[in-house]
Amino acid sequence: MFNSFKTYICLFLLFISSACFAQQQDLKLWYTQPAEKFVDALPLGNGSLGAMVYGGTQTERLSLNESTLWGGAPVDPNMNPNAKNYLGLIREALFQENYKKADSLMRFMQGSYSESYAPLGNLFLDFKNIKDVSAYRRELDIQNAIAKTVFTSDETVYTREVFASHPNQLIVIRITAKGKNKLDFACRFNSLLKAKSLVSNQVLSLNGRSLSHKEKDFRSHLPSTIVFDDENTMRFTALLKVLKTDGMQKTGDTSLIISNATEAVLLLSIATSYNGPDKNPATDGKDEKAIAQTYLTKAQQQTYTGILLQHTKDFRKYFNRVKLNLGYSGAGNLNTAARLNKFTIDKSDNGLIALYYQYSRYLLLSSSRPGGVPNNLQGIWNEAIRPPWASNYTTNINLQMNYWGAETGNLPEMHQPLFDFIASLAKTGTVTAKNYYNASGWVAHHNSDIWAMSNPVGAFGKGIPIWSTWSMGGNWLSTHLWEHYAFTHDKIYLEKLAYPLMKGAVQFCMDFLVSDKNGNLVTAPTISPENIYVTDKGYKGQTLYGATADLAIIRELFADFLQAATILNKDTAMQLSVKIALAKLYAYQIGKGGNLQEWYHDWKDEEPTHRHVSHLFAAYPGSSITLDRTPKLVEAVKKTLEMRTNEGQGWALAWRINLWARLGKSELAYEALKKLFRPASMLKAGEGGTYPNLLCASPFQIDGNYGGGAGIAEMLVQSHQGYIELLPALPLEWPDGSFSGLVARGGFEISAKWQTGKLIFLEIFAKQGGSCRLRYRTSFKTLDTEKGRRYRIRF
Repeated sequence: MFNSFKTYICLFLLFISSACFAQQQDLKLWYTQPAEKFVDALPLGNGSLGAMVYGGTQTERLSLNESTLWGGAPVDPNMNPNAKNYLGLIREALFQENYKKADSLMRFMQGSYSESYAPLGNLFLDFKNIKDVSAYRRELDIQNAIAKTVFTSDETVYTREVFASHPNQLIVIRITAKGKNKLDFACRFNSLLKAKSLVSNQVLSLNGRSLSHKEKDFRSHLPSTIVFDDENTMRFTALLKVLKTDGMQKTGDTSLIISNATEAVLLLSIATSYNGPDKNPATDGKDEKAIAQTYLTKAQQQTYTGILLQHTKDFRKYFNRVKLNLGYSGAGNLNTAARLNKFTIDKSDNGLIALYYQYSRYLLLSSSRPGGVPNNLQGIWNEAIRPPWASNYTTNINLQMNYWGAETGNLPEMHQPLFDFIASLAKTGTVTAKNYYNASGWVAHHNSDIWAMSNPVGAFGKGIPIWSTWSMGGNWLSTHLWEHYAFTHDKIYLEKLAYPLMKGAVQFCMDFLVSDKNGNLVTAPTISPENIYVTDKGYKGQTLYGATADLAIIRELFADFLQAATILNKDTAMQLSVKIALAKLYAYQIGKGGNLQEWYHDWKDEEPTHRHVSHLFAAYPGSSITLDRTPKLVEAVKKTLEMRTNEGQGWALAWRINLWARLGKSELAYEALKKLFRPASMLKAGEGGTYPNLLCASPFQIDGNYGGGAGIAEMLVQSHQGYIELLPALPLEWPDGSFSGLVARGGFEISAKWQTGKLIFLEIFAKQGGSCRLRYRTSFKTLDTEKGRRYRIRF
């Protein structure tokens, strides 16, 4: 099994040197002109504060967000206590195959829509005497999380550095001028929300309130789409203060002005009155002004260098856990926008793919930190008062996809905000389970928000079922609870947090499942997310029973629960009931076309190439359909993907990358990945791609970045079949490469190198110890490991 020590030392040194070289070359996004639009700007974040940096010359703009700044207030979980009265009527209609009636009745089982994520505003820096700019460059260093803008004007080199510090909870801006001229600029705020800016004691402030409600972007035809309520909405504040300058400082009514300076360091502090999902942010909110001022006061005792060192040390502690080299292409001398455009005709820039992967980790680390709230549809970066789909928590794929890469990417801590959110959902979801289904446990549906809304949406009958009433959101989220344990083996976490939440989700399923005419357990009523079926009689419907996606999610949840209950030695009687129910779930069906059926019956889809592939959950992110155990079903999944086509929006392409990787189809995974890299300017309707700043297009949804990153990792390492598989979907286009720090289930950290498609170096670090089974191609090896030790293995 083990090669000579000398040989491994040589290989290890080669591995390290090549990986380090690639990292140095490809850990920056850079451009030769300022951003014109939001989707050109560069994202910074510290988990709660978000900023998009434009890099303007005469005017610099920072588009600002705070993760908890949402519209609305705590949800009323009792908004539709009579919904359960329609449950029996809908089931009766369904089992009588009266789908039109079921669709109509489903509207009575709706509540309000979710609230929306809000943009805080903008900080502008207006510079005088900037003209005839040359040698312009703006960049984002994703290893150190610093945005930098440099240019020359009138024999003066101007430099701006911006970062969002997690240790100090501030956005920090340093501006310098070297040469003929000095800095002369004014700072000002604006906001689309109700806000006022003023200056007091040399501090520029922006104080305001969020919205009480805003209709979704897809309901723009309605009057009063934006509603303000000064008594019951969240407050926010932004404070800007000079930490250091060698120039003059003065103030206007709504501006802070610095002149005759060679250096200026600005501190930006932001806070909201958010006090948890069950507290009114107006009447029972936190003191946002005191919080923001505290951060400023603490930072004023420090130097810029000290704040910067704390920031980079904190960020690199997490970011540097993983290195990826897919081969240096030489394209690093092109700016990022040019690289992206070139990729459409020349796919040899593997360094861009490696950069994209690390960018997905950068974005997660920048937007999801322990103690905070989870990523919404746009992470923590949104400029619109009415963002696409409310920039909410969409739980039929998008919120979950945001965290697909957390564990494999060695960022398990950043998964924690999602777990805390699930705990909040379980509280409101307990009321929803009772009111809508007369069930125990807890349930969550298609959409949610920072208030942990768990009811079906639809504005009490105005929405259609495929975008309103789907009861599997909480169950899908609960599978993340087990995944974290599978990767970390944190038994305390499993017992204290994960298991009770998983158990509640299982209890709901046990009460919700009903028998079909053959005694199989199915869900009813349900939909298959956002898709429409066509019955053999030609009816185009949405509501049905026994959707494949539901049953796949429940299978996964039940299997996870049984493993957890066995480990913790809990709930023996419930384990038996769940085992019986698991065995009675309606089996996966293969349709006449050889595809995996999406519906209980072998119906056609109204849209055969639909973006969602929810019924393939069992293959990814689930694992009840695998190459080893269910080869016939794997073929049905392949056929389904072929019928759906390797096309779609950004997040849809990301899902396909992961699915093809799970199926061992490296070239099809790579084909979907290439499409994800299409420049946004070239996209047609329904196509996904990438903006110049490498954010997912279009419109911008961050799930495509996270899902695409997860797919790249899935092509290199898999561990869902009870063993760790190396390079399971390595495409021909990646003949040489290396990685270190990717994590497999069991807590095994992996470093590997390959040449001409062949694995030549493998090292395993056992975070927890235990048996480690490995596979490369057709060869297997088993290794007994001790916690904290490294093992070098040869195949």
